[in-house]
Amino acid sequence: MFTKSIYSEDLTANYTMLSKQLDALLTGETNAIANLSNASALLNQFFDQINWVGFYLMEDGELVLGPFQGLPACVRIPLSRGVCGAAASKQETVIVPDVHAYPGHIACDAASQSEIVVPIVKNGELVGVLDIDSPIKDRFTEQDAEGLEQFIKILVKHI
Repeated sequence: MFTKSIYSEDLTANYTMLSKQLDALLTGETNAIANLSNASALLNQFFDQINWVGFYLMEDGELVLGPFQGLPACVRIPLSRGVCGAAASKQETVIVPDVHAYPGHIACDAASQSEIVVPIVKNGELVGVLDIDSPIKDRFTEQDAEGLEQFIKILVKHI
């Protein structure tokens, strides 16, 4: 059974614990949708000051909404649009301190002020992206990017 963890002041240690929790939570399950659902729930309880966390998955050349926590969201995102499209196209993590200053930002939730998107690549192929929004500006740091990239490495083993 899963219980909510209390994290420390050390963000690096917290991300290490988060990745270990993810691995333990997903071990033995082979259904990708179930594992993505639990991964989004785990991230939702881990982060403070966020209003949306979830996955967009590659399907027929575009990103399609997958498991998430938060308000209803945009269903399809072309790779040529928004922060998710940019991260997917470049296959690089994108941090946006102020989404209103980002050209082509797709506003699914008017409360979102900042965003981080991490690509999910398995065997050299783009599977999708992890997208996290916050209602405050400058919410995400390079340390968050590194921690989430490690989280995605663990997740890829289970999808």
